Amino acid sequence: MNWDDFRIIAAVRDEGTYAGASARLRIDETTVGRRLARIERALGLRLFEAADGVRKPTAQCEMVLAHVQAMAVHADEIGRIGESLPGPVGRLRIASTSAIAEEVLAPRAANFLRAHPGLSLQFLTSSENVKFSRWEADLAIRLRKPDRGDFAISKLAEIRIYLFEPVAATAGDAVMCIYPDELDGTPEMQFLRARRVRGRCVTDNVRVIRTLIQSHQAAGVLPEHGCADLLSDRRLRATLLPKRRDAWLLVQNHLKHDAAARVTIDWVRACFQEISRG
Repeated sequence: MNWDDFRIIAAVRDEGTYAGASARLRIDETTVGRRLARIERALGLRLFEAADGVRKPTAQCEMVLAHVQAMAVHADEIGRIGESLPGPVGRLRIASTSAIAEEVLAPRAANFLRAHPGLSLQFLTSSENVKFSRWEADLAIRLRKPDRGDFAISKLAEIRIYLFEPVAATAGDAVMCIYPDELDGTPEMQFLRARRVRGRCVTDNVRVIRTLIQSHQAAGVLPEHGCADLLSDRRLRATLLPKRRDAWLLVQNHLKHDAAARVTIDWVRACFQEISRG
């Protein structure tokens, strides 16, 4: 049973014929008859009797239709929920790395959602790029510019990057954290490769690197978001690297003029502008 099935029952009752229900629902007349027969088998009921060329509902059908009428009222009320909420209405799925979601978006999400009660956000996080198909994400934040794709792309920010080292450790004593080989093209790894460091902790998880740095026994390179406590720690030496990491925003083409998407895009941009000013 689904809502379309119940609509067929109501249409046949209102129009009196399969042809009339077909025209009302804009489906083929034979489809109406076939689906009505399937519904009757599923329910174990006879819903209509033919009399003088007209389909008349049985007593059991009238009982079913009483529920259908109540369902129609609820469906109409659901459709009007958005009208009662101020501002744009919608649910946006944002794909990003876990670090971006946790450190850039999440701290600012509650205020955004309170200001826009008609909006909902779904965060899709992964150390890898979430597949950016129309059916899996609406917006995506990438730390590397895609070569191509059927979407709109724009730069969000240039993220500052810092090398953190324990002040007390002598040269070579600190455990060096590096990123895996697949991230060799990033400014972080280009800097570390140029210094010919011996990486003894390899991870793509910035939280792991930050925790090691906080032990004051390790060194590593981190983006500026989520590093305020490290920058203020006098037992750590922070060196701003000359290169920055680009952040890119990908938007599905069909959402470029959607009101809910535009408000969310502006918010994402504001989040990155805030960390850039920090």
